[in-house]
Amino acid sequence: MSRTPVHIVCSPRPGVGKTLVSRLLAEFLLLRRGSIAAFDISIREPSLVDYLPEFTETAAISDTHGQMALMDRLIVNDGAPKVVDLGFHVFDEFFEIIEHIGFAKEAIRRGVDPVIMFIPDRSRNAMMGWRMLNSRFPEARLVAIDNDQVLQGVLPTGFEKATFLKIPALPPFLKSIIARTNLSFTEYLRTNQDSSSELHQWIRGNYIQFRDMDELFQPTQRGPRR
Repeated sequence: MSRTPVHIVCSPRPGVGKTLVSRLLAEFLLLRRGSIAAFDISIREPSLVDYLPEFTETAAISDTHGQMALMDRLIVNDGAPKVVDLGFHVFDEFFEIIEHIGFAKEAIRRGVDPVIMFIPDRSRNAMMGWRMLNSRFPEARLVAIDNDQVLQGVLPTGFEKATFLKIPALPPFLKSIIARTNLSFTEYLRTNQDSSSELHQWIRGNYIQFRDMDELFQPTQRGPRR
């Protein structure tokens, strides 16, 4: 039976590149799988829905109706990968909800694979958030994102044994380009004639990492994380 991944991109800290990672991942999955469903739970602008409005819907977990509406969408093994851009302001609340309802175990039973993609800085909050995820959700796949713009080559304490994906830093003029809401990473790869350009290599390198992660997390038989 085919399985559907649900990627939860998160951090308890603001300004760590969460929406950027969500954008990259969503565009990669759309290119690789042909369809996605993305969910934006953010208070910052621009957020994921501003970059990918055709595939993203806003979600809220402030009441029971909003919580159940989101969980009902995430628990479905429909073959369309899911990406959740989880705002730092609801980090604790979101994971309390999914722990309370037993989301991770039920998802796996239904053919849905939760992948928690955590973006740390070097704060105590990040370390505590990472420990919480490891202790409460042993069924989920946990990946730490080394955003070089944030960590600058120094891994934070408590992450020594983590599985990392590295997002290289970009110079300021390229950061201003990728901040444009009308920029598609995939379209840039398709239309840019200079495959040796820094931005082309940056996008391609990130896509390759996501490809390797996607293939790693597609076992023929799913068991608890070891």
